[in-house]
Amino acid sequence: MSARRKPGRNSDKYAALLRAATKIFARDGFFNSKIADIAREADVADGTVYLYFRNKDDLLISIFNQTMEEGIAAGRQALASITDPVARLRQVAYLHLERLGRDRDLAVVFQVELRQSIKFMEQFSATRVAEYLGIISGILQEGQRAGVFREAMDTKLAAKVFFGALDEMATNWILSRRNYRLVGCIDSVVDLFCGGILRR
Repeated sequence: MSARRKPGRNSDKYAALLRAATKIFARDGFFNSKIADIAREADVADGTVYLYFRNKDDLLISIFNQTMEEGIAAGRQALASITDPVARLRQVAYLHLERLGRDRDLAVVFQVELRQSIKFMEQFSATRVAEYLGIISGILQEGQRAGVFREAMDTKLAAKVFFGALDEMATNWILSRRNYRLVGCIDSVVDLFCGGILRR
């Protein structure tokens, strides 16, 4: 079946397959996972998977793309009503960590499984992640223009540092033996970051 004739992304089966793949990838690891296991988890025939996805790689990429698309859309909507640059950064941090914190399987896929392949990382860094970093960089530039953040700051570098801090918090949460809420570290991360970029 050609890509043009494949069922749409809005179908229930498409969503069920992404959820099933997320669970199986998190449980067994991407490279050890099998299409048959994903189909069984989604309660569909093996062949149904191929109506929606070319292969296992396509499933992983689709999980990433859909999650990033939803996250970026939610972020733009939430930020539209916030003007203070520090509050905007805090909102980005909340949306980032709250999404991963309420779905541990998704967090494992994002923080562990997606990073096992240089090919995937190259694709991601050139597309959705760049758009996400652009949102953070834009907030920092707005803060500079408003006289809140230091003018000499490299906003692209600072955006990567901020993203990296959130990323590390999510990874620590996955690996920790302690039971705690991931969003509980938001204020500490944002306050520490802003302490280094606020104009004195």
